[in-house]
Amino acid sequence: MTPEDQEETQPLLRPPGGSAPRGRLVFLAAFAAALGPLSFGFALGYSSPAIPSLRRAAPPAPHLDEDAASWFGAIVTLGAAAGGVLGGWLLDRAGRKLSLLLCALPFVAGFAVITAAQKLWMLLGGRLLTGLACGIASLVAPVYISEIAYPEVRGLLGSCVQLMVVTGILLAYLAGWVLEWRWLAVLGCVPPSFMLLLMCFMPETPRFLLSQHKRQEAMAAMQFLWGSAPAWEEPPTGAEHQGFHVAQLRCPGTYKPFIIGISLMAFQQLSGINAVMFYAETIFEEAKFKDSSLASVIVGVIQVLFTATAALIMDRAGRRLLLTLSGVVMVFSTSAFGAYFKLTEGGPSNSSHVDLPVPVSLEPADTNVGLAWLAVGSMCLFIAGFAVGWGPIPWLLMSEIFPLHVKGVATGVCVLTNWFMAFLVTKEFSSLMEVLRPYGAFWLASAFCIFGVLFTLACVPETKGKTLEQITAHFEGR
Repeated sequence: MTPEDQEETQPLLRPPGGSAPRGRLVFLAAFAAALGPLSFGFALGYSSPAIPSLRRAAPPAPHLDEDAASWFGAIVTLGAAAGGVLGGWLLDRAGRKLSLLLCALPFVAGFAVITAAQKLWMLLGGRLLTGLACGIASLVAPVYISEIAYPEVRGLLGSCVQLMVVTGILLAYLAGWVLEWRWLAVLGCVPPSFMLLLMCFMPETPRFLLSQHKRQEAMAAMQFLWGSAPAWEEPPTGAEHQGFHVAQLRCPGTYKPFIIGISLMAFQQLSGINAVMFYAETIFEEAKFKDSSLASVIVGVIQVLFTATAALIMDRAGRRLLLTLSGVVMVFSTSAFGAYFKLTEGGPSNSSHVDLPVPVSLEPADTNVGLAWLAVGSMCLFIAGFAVGWGPIPWLLMSEIFPLHVKGVATGVCVLTNWFMAFLVTKEFSSLMEVLRPYGAFWLASAFCIFGVLFTLACVPETKGKTLEQITAHFEGR
């Protein structure tokens, strides 16, 4: 066993006498870090209300045609993929706290450039900067929160990362009702600025400080966060973290979490979440919801409510149970989605979306609406199921399962996988629908959901109530 493995399996941090910590400032620190995911969600949701607003705007506002609008929405994912790689590098070298402080800068700069934009390249440049910040925040915030939280609340606080993302998306939708695109970008500067201010007063994570052999700073951080001085086992003499090496992939404590983390991120995107969100507006239209903004808000509210529910029960129900339950719900809802498309195949469309089949015209109007409500119900059930498990838990597990000496590289690979799969699924879904027909595409998503459930039952360990060192020891077979 390598020195790094010995250190990782030591219970580095434990409350005195085995008692549960009672500190409350850990919640404030988690909230400060979670403002990064809130900014991330706002940046993702910004394009939905901003694109119609930009199209209505008069010069000197930049003009958006169809191609420019698609790039305006998609370029964030390219920036986020780069941010995932950069975040993994920053995580180990700059530390968790400084990485969060640094990611606030491209958020503010990106929205500031959008606010001042008079040319298309300024809009795209601002979106690329906010995407870069999204990638860093989506990686660093879960790691920071998991390393400051004690086991009894780590699931609750870790799930708040996804909760803040969907809250940010909903905030962008709601604000888009009353603000035009420039003022909406000004609002986007507020959460990262607030995070920058709050994080200045928050400590670095004790585990990172211990890995740097800064024991006095780690004790002060634990006193601040947990309200008591912790006990810890001294790391072995000379056990310095040398970073990631390919040879470490031979160790079960490294390659097993790698496989689990990458697989969870891939299955999250292959579940069909982007396809469902892509059709949300048209499906609500078929059910006689003529206000597409209202439809977006309804979807956002469902996401927030069920993600909050997952956060509240995470530390009691456990990760495996919620992932399994979530996957089963998604299997049924995507299967029902496919059934809707199969039943409505071949009919003329009264929808603005040319690819979405609608009920055949020979059927009564109430039957048409009834079939549309089947799609609405399937979509809402899918979003609720996703929010309870496969939305927040892959990000939570990513922050829990990797040992300290590979955490930066490993989480960077997971985030890169997630963004790459999101881009791939979004880009190729239309082509897949042409080959398999719409019902076949959603039934394929249902099959991936089944594989995700089976993978969870076979490979994903339960981490509730365990310290991060105990989780590492599990992968080492101890």
